[in-house]
Amino acid sequence: MRPVTSYAPAVPLADVNEVYTDLVTSLFSSTIAAKAWFATAAVVLAVVQVTTAARMWGRLGFLRMHGPVVALVHRWSGRLAFLFTLPVFFHCVTILGFETPDTRVAVHSLAGTFVYGVFAAKVLIVRDRSLPGWALPAAGLTMASVLALLWLTSSLWYFTNVRFGI
Repeated sequence: MRPVTSYAPAVPLADVNEVYTDLVTSLFSSTIAAKAWFATAAVVLAVVQVTTAARMWGRLGFLRMHGPVVALVHRWSGRLAFLFTLPVFFHCVTILGFETPDTRVAVHSLAGTFVYGVFAAKVLIVRDRSLPGWALPAAGLTMASVLALLWLTSSLWYFTNVRFGI
């Protein structure tokens, strides 16, 4: 009888990690560079989300888009922002994990544990018409704030301390 090894579940994960690394490094200089750029795209789209939401709520009169166009840009920027977070999430969870070697990384790891919970809450709030009027803007701003905090504690650090480039 063959003994059971404790590292057997890690083998498929290592294969996925290798394929991911090969794929990402065919486009970017490193997996960390890919993470920084995908997160940057998500944050830029979050700014579009906040801007279009403010326009839909009548807070930005100078923005020339109106009605269904604003709603369409808002929805698609949110969908794309979510998609851009997926490779970042994969990288953080499967390669880096939860770490606390210093304050920046600890804050980043802690905020990262909340990001999809905040996203789920925002999606549920969008669908629930019984909530007070402030609930949706609060959820949207919380989502944008968590993404911004994650970007500030990872991508900005990467671009200013490691390298700026693809």
